[in-house]
Amino acid sequence: MGYSAPEAGGLKVWTTLITNTAYLSGLLTLDYSLKKVGSKYPLVVLYTDSFPADGHKALDSRGIAKQHVPYLLPKANKDFTNDMRFYDCWSKLTPFSLVKYDRVVQLDSDMVVLQNMDELMDITLDAAEMKGTGDRVFAASHACVCNPLHKPHYPKNWVPANCAYTTQHDSPDIAQTAGPPATAGLGIPNGGLQVVNPSQAIYDKIIEQLSSSATSQYDFADQSLLGDVFHGRWVALPYVYNALKTLRWKGIHDAIWRDESVKNVHYILSPKPWDEWTDGQRQDGQSHDPSHAWWISLNAERLAEEQQRGLADGF
Repeated sequence: MGYSAPEAGGLKVWTTLITNTAYLSGLLTLDYSLKKVGSKYPLVVLYTDSFPADGHKALDSRGIAKQHVPYLLPKANKDFTNDMRFYDCWSKLTPFSLVKYDRVVQLDSDMVVLQNMDELMDITLDAAEMKGTGDRVFAASHACVCNPLHKPHYPKNWVPANCAYTTQHDSPDIAQTAGPPATAGLGIPNGGLQVVNPSQAIYDKIIEQLSSSATSQYDFADQSLLGDVFHGRWVALPYVYNALKTLRWKGIHDAIWRDESVKNVHYILSPKPWDEWTDGQRQDGQSHDPSHAWWISLNAERLAEEQQRGLADGF
C-alpha cells in the first residue's frame, strides 16, 4: 500500500530545464531523439526568466511545449566558480512541484535517447500522498564518483573504490537491467534523469532544505541535496537510462557498458558534442569522444529534416 504508478492515460511528460541558448541545440536534438524512438509522451521545456526571445522562438517554431519555472538558489552561499553550471542545477528540482502531472521524468538537455524508455512513466514510486516519507520517493541512476578527469576541487572521497558502479564490474549482465542498491557507494543519484511523482509536500521539503545551511556543503547542487534528504530512499535505476559518457571510457566502467543496451546517453562534462559542430560542420575530422558521433549523427538528421520544412534558425 502507498505505492503508485500513474493511471493509464494520466498526465505524464518528459521535462528538461533551460536557462539560456548554450544548451538549445542539445535540447532540440533531445526532443528529436524522443520522437524518433516513438515515445508516447511529450517533452515540456522548463524555462527560467533568463531564457531569451530567440530561444522561445526556436521552441515555438518547432511546436515544443514549455512552462515557466522559478530559478532556485539556496539561501546559503555556495561557490561554484569551478563548475558554473551548478548554479543552474538547483532549478532541476522544480519537477517535484508540477502537481498537474501524475508523472514527470526530468532529463538533462545534454542527453540523447537511443531506445524507447517509456516504461519509466510506469515504474512504481511512492504515492504523492506519502509526502516523501517512503522508500521509493523518486527514481534515478547513480552518480559516478570516480572523478575520471581527476579534478582537484572534487571531494577526496570521489574515487573508484567508492563508486556504486564499481560494485557491478563482476556482474555486467545484471548491470544492464538493475542498478546497484540506492545505498551503494556514496549513495548519490545523478540528477540528469529523475523519475518523479510530483508532490507539493516533497517540494516543500526541498525548499526547506534550500533554506538550510547544509547546502553550503553540497558540492553537486541538486543531486547532493536529493542524496542527503532522501538518502537510501530512492529507486536506483540501471546505468542504461542515464549512461554517462565517461562510464564507457577504458578503465572507468567499460566493464559494464554495452552500446546495444544503452537507452539514453548523457554527455556530461566538456566539451559537449555541439562544441564540435559549427554551422552544420564538424570543427575537426574526429570527435574527441567516440560517443559524440551518436549525437552528431542525430543532430545532422534533425537539421536536414528541419531544412526540408524551411526551418533554419541556427539552432
